[in-house]
Parts: sequence; C-alpha cells; structure tokens
Amino acid sequence: MDQIVISGTGVFTPEESITNKELVKAYNTYADIYNSTNKSDISQGNKVALELSSEEFIYKASGIKNRYVMDKTGILDPNIMHPILKKRSNAEPSILAEMSVKAAKKAMESAGKTSSDIDAVITACSNLERAYPAISIEVQELLGIKGFAFDMNVACSSATFAIQAAADMIRSGSAKTILIVDPEICSGHLDFKDRDCHFIFGDVCTAMILENKETANSNNSFEILSTKCVTQFSNNIRNNSGFLNNAKKSTPLDRDLLFMQEGRKVFKEVVPMVSQLITDHIKEEKINVENIKRLWLHQANKSMNDFIGKKVLGRVPEDHEQPNILQDYANTSSAGSIIAFSFYSKDMKSDEIGVLCSFGAGYSAGSIILKKIS
Repeated sequence: MDQIVISGTGVFTPEESITNKELVKAYNTYADIYNSTNKSDISQGNKVALELSSEEFIYKASGIKNRYVMDKTGILDPNIMHPILKKRSNAEPSILAEMSVKAAKKAMESAGKTSSDIDAVITACSNLERAYPAISIEVQELLGIKGFAFDMNVACSSATFAIQAAADMIRSGSAKTILIVDPEICSGHLDFKDRDCHFIFGDVCTAMILENKETANSNNSFEILSTKCVTQFSNNIRNNSGFLNNAKKSTPLDRDLLFMQEGRKVFKEVVPMVSQLITDHIKEEKINVENIKRLWLHQANKSMNDFIGKKVLGRVPEDHEQPNILQDYANTSSAGSIIAFSFYSKDMKSDEIGVLCSFGAGYSAGSIILKKIS
C-alpha cells in the first residue's frame, strides 16, 4: 500500500489581535448601553438585563486569553460588534483565497514544493465566503497550479476529513501531491453581543501538503498510518446562514444566522464520543497507548481537551504531550488542530507516533494517526 505523508504545513496569522481585556471592555460597554436603554422593560420583566462579562469568566470557561482577527475595529466598537471587511470587486482576490495563498506558500516552502509539483487543491473550512466559484479553484489560479480543486465543509472537522479525502485520492492515483488549505474567519459567524460565546473564536488559515513518501524531501514529514472519521447528527451546534435565507424571509440580524450552541450538552456528548473514537482507532491499528507521544487535538475548549487527553492516555497528559494553542489563537474551527500540529511536531523523533484529531458541529470527528519519518 502507498505510504502517504504530510510533508509540509503553513500557518497564516492575522496582524491584528484582541485580548480578553479589550473584548470584555467592548462587551460590557455594549451591555451597559443595552441595560440603560431598556431599563423600563427590564424593570417590568419584558426584557432580561444583560450580565457583564469578565476576563476571569472567559479564561475559566475556555482557557482563552487572546485571539487573532482580520478586523478588530468593528468588533471592539460597542455600536457595531462585528468585523468590518472591505467588499472586494470580482477582479480582486477574495479574502479567503488571499489568506489561503499566504498559508499555502509557507506549507510549500516547508515541503520543498513548487506550484508545478501540486495537482490538486482542497479548501476545507467551516464557512465559505461564497457559493461559487469554489474558493479552491481561485486559490489554484492564484498559485498557478494545474489539475483540479474543490471546496468541502465539515465544520470544525473539515481539515481532518480533507486529510482522509486527499490520502484516499493519492492512493487511488487521481492525484499525486495535494494542497489542503483551511481559511477560517470565525469572527464573521460569532455574535459578539452574546456573553456566553463572545470570546470563543479567532481567525487564521492553515495549509498542508500531502504526497507519496517516495517523493517527499522535507525534513519534517509524517506518514499517515490510518484515518478514521465519524459523524452523528446533532442540533447542539448550529448556524442557519445559507443561500435560502432570502427565500425564508430571514434578516441579517436573525440570531440563528450566527454560531449557536448548547455548550453543556456539547461537552457532555462530544467528550465521550471523541475519546472513544481515538481509543478505538488506536486499538484497531494495534498500537499501544504508551506509544502515543503526542495528541494534537481540536482547539475548542481547554477543559474538553484535558478530559479527552486523560481518557485516551489513562492519565493526565504532560503539556508537551498535548499542546495547547487556545490561549493565543482561541477556537479557530478546523484550523486549530493543524496549528497545534504545525507548531508542535518538529521536536518529535523518528518513528514516534501522534494522533491529530478534530471534532465539532455535526457532530463530526476525525482521527489521523501519524508517524514521524524524518
């Protein structure tokens, strides 16, 4: 069987960032204005007063201290509370494609590849900027890549599902070298007026190069030993934004057109689902859990990752065994586990094994077992 490797990764990080302190100040100002404006209705029980947020609340709930964003001005304006992005003409690169190209160039450099070496592009992310043409085809054009390209969306599991799809395509012979990009502007689907979730997401883009082991010349390649994906329908994480909104007479201010979740239910249901997925996957591949040296988990919530890591390893993981980038990047949907992998894989020794795992809306979860080969 062909040995498929991830031979390069790249991360594009936006220039602007928002600390918890900045975010709390903006939200609390908005809440104070709302409570003052609606004082009469609140006193009569017609409306509920908004509870203030705090840095302590955010960190305890998530483990997040900071997030990178494509625009902080609009987010921190109590009268706006969302990013403000310039509308581009059709002749200009879309913002997702622009982010993707920047991350892709880093991944190509780390893999020692040029555009002529790549024959397929997959854009895998939780929110696509438009219905068509595909963002991936635009990325392909901007990079001068021949072959084919397509977009895919499995929410927070988009990147790991794309790895399985790309590996399968390489094994089948439909492509030899594949570029995967994961552009995530999660700040665009977040309700910054909602205390329970205003702190969760950040923006970023990651990229990966997948190819046959024989053609890889990178000094940090990982063989894909096995992939395992699972889905189970749930409404507990949902976003109803789509092309039928106009037909349904939805308005841009409708709350269900942004990220929504039943946090406690998600925690209760997803943690055992993901723990079992990884545990079963390791057993199926006849790998002793003691040989798992690294867990690159989806960066959604520190408590979730701590529980999953303990369940899988049978003990509390050491910091280096389960790297956490949440404190700096927040939840970046499909890109989170790839950031952790990109930043915390170079120190691993030859033949050491790790598990890359994502999980999220759907529910969906993807487990990728990787072995360091160079």
